Amino acid sequence: MRRVRSIAGDSVNLLLYRELERCDDAAEEALWRLNPKLAEWGPVLPAGVWIVLPEVDLQPVAPTPVSAWD
Repeated sequence: MRRVRSIAGDSVNLLLYRELERCDDAAEEALWRLNPKLAEWGPVLPAGVWIVLPEVDLQPVAPTPVSAWD
C-alpha cells in the first residue's frame, strides 16, 4: 500500500483523483476503511496528513446504462 501526504485544501475526492485518477464510490469506500480517523480532519484536509491509498483497479467498473425503454 502506498502512503501520500495531503496538500493544503485537499478533499478526499481530489486526493483520490490526483493519485489514482478515479474518485468513484468504491475507491472512496476503500480509502475510508484504510483511514478511519481521517474524518476527524473535516471535509478539507490540512497539509501534511499521511493517507494510505487503497489498492484498486485503475479503471472503475462502468455501470450498465439504464434506458427508459428497458
